[in-house]
Amino acid sequence: MLKTEDIQIRDPFIVPVESAGTYYMYGSTDKNIWGKGTGFDVYVSRDLEMWEGPFPVFRPPGDFFADNNFWAPEVYSYQGRYYMFATFRRRDNQLLGTAVLAADSMMGPFHPHSDGPVTPSDWSSLDGSLHIDEEGQPWMVFCHEWQQITDGQVCAVRLSDDLKQAQGDPVLLFSASEAPWTTPLASDKVLVGDNYVTDGPYLFKGEDGRLFMLWASFIHRSYALGIAVSASGKVTGPWMNEPEPLYSNDGGHGMLFRTFEGKLMLTIHTPNKTPLERPIFIEVEESNGKLRVTGS
Repeated sequence: MLKTEDIQIRDPFIVPVESAGTYYMYGSTDKNIWGKGTGFDVYVSRDLEMWEGPFPVFRPPGDFFADNNFWAPEVYSYQGRYYMFATFRRRDNQLLGTAVLAADSMMGPFHPHSDGPVTPSDWSSLDGSLHIDEEGQPWMVFCHEWQQITDGQVCAVRLSDDLKQAQGDPVLLFSASEAPWTTPLASDKVLVGDNYVTDGPYLFKGEDGRLFMLWASFIHRSYALGIAVSASGKVTGPWMNEPEPLYSNDGGHGMLFRTFEGKLMLTIHTPNKTPLERPIFIEVEESNGKLRVTGS
């Protein structure tokens, strides 16, 4: 068994299964996630404090389209199977893209489902997240990477019902610099141009039906997590960014889930530095159409 503070992981994603009293934690689990990708693991817990694992859930086949940068797996139950949305760096053009994997069990093994990335082949894209709209149509919300376009974007694209391919062109939801709280990416000593980062979008429907988005960027050299709200309640927005980040203490790429006791919980990784990153869990309150951190 491992304590939460002993697990090196980035981009933690929790799937609670109440019938089994079990939490499954996926994430970027390679020791050096900036290099060669070996696959993804899962950890299993009953209390979010002690964990069993890691258990391998994906290892790439020999003809897989990528061998570097295996990032940010998110797992969803959909039409009787489990689908993993994860980011990989393509072999053919060295661009990032989000692909879909599938399995019959949350413990895997997951196998390629889409024919490579479902993001545009000439875009550097990452952190795809599944959203099912009010009509039952699957969408993927993802980032168009700042390293390709300077001002990172959050976009959405319709998916086919089988989740194997995109349908139509992506829709721009907003750019990173539009949020009041973001600042340009900077190193410890110098400003790196006017580059604005978008990372890890995750959609969450509030108790009153309001559609929230968590997404990460930087504020004064610190990794941070912001909130946007859809004015229409639809994935296509328009999206309004809150003036202040939800969390700004060098942590981000978050998602929300409810514990078996009904608490709304945020998980992020912090600090944003390999190999020190760890998952943490913070209680969040939803009140009057706002989300705020109440835990430490």
